[in-house]
Amino acid sequence: MRSLLRLFFVLFFIYSSAISMASSVDTIKTYSTCMRKEIKAVVIKPDGYKKGKKFPVTYLLHGFSGNYSDWVKKVPAIQSLVDQYKVIIVCPDGDYSSWYLDSPVDSTDKYETYIGKELISFVDSHYKTIKNPTGRAITGLSMGGHGALYLAIRHQDIFGAAGSMSGCVDLRPFKENWNISDRIGPFAKYPNNWESSSVINMASLIKPNTLALIFDCGTSDFFNGVNEDFHKKLMTLNIPHDYSSRPGGHTWEYWSNSIQYHMLFFSNYFKAHANIN
Repeated sequence: MRSLLRLFFVLFFIYSSAISMASSVDTIKTYSTCMRKEIKAVVIKPDGYKKGKKFPVTYLLHGFSGNYSDWVKKVPAIQSLVDQYKVIIVCPDGDYSSWYLDSPVDSTDKYETYIGKELISFVDSHYKTIKNPTGRAITGLSMGGHGALYLAIRHQDIFGAAGSMSGCVDLRPFKENWNISDRIGPFAKYPNNWESSSVINMASLIKPNTLALIFDCGTSDFFNGVNEDFHKKLMTLNIPHDYSSRPGGHTWEYWSNSIQYHMLFFSNYFKAHANIN
């Protein structure tokens, strides 16, 4: 009997410890002044958050037709990554097909301003964050991969590291797909919008040794070709980056594996700059 009681208390202690160490998930509502609407986001806080320390933040973007809850629902293992690397993850809502732009043809669609200014301001004022580019990273999948690189390159004073998983880094080959023309206008009428909005054409804007980059794409993914081209362009410009192409398609199975590499990359970046923060 005593042995059974002892075993019970041991198992209860282990269970209680596991619960107390788990990350916590907040679903928040933020008001976007520029778009005059409420927008949801998920914030995942690591174990030890209440101890008073400030944490680096990784913004994690969803893909076309997704929403703010995609990552936490479809890849629940990101909660373990939050605990492992002691980082806050924020998953914003980028609408069905915003492409994370301030649309040049629709003045009501301003997701670049929302994420780059309004959401970051809210998170920094409500959570224990490192309010410095060296404590802030951004990545995402597909449309979110484009959005992460687009936002980071245009706002190198905000993000110190950026990534893309299966990202559409060149919009131009996909003129009839995924509502892109609704965001930046038809190619025939607004070719300059397609040129300036494509990440591959923004490579020259990356300041040397300012933005740490990681991106990847599956070998059977329809975006594999444009990612290979982006890699080659960065190589030509002598811009440091971490690029890989692994077997896989445009699937959650691929992204659930890919996010592990991105989180390790960002963790190493945060640690390397810890003395600055």
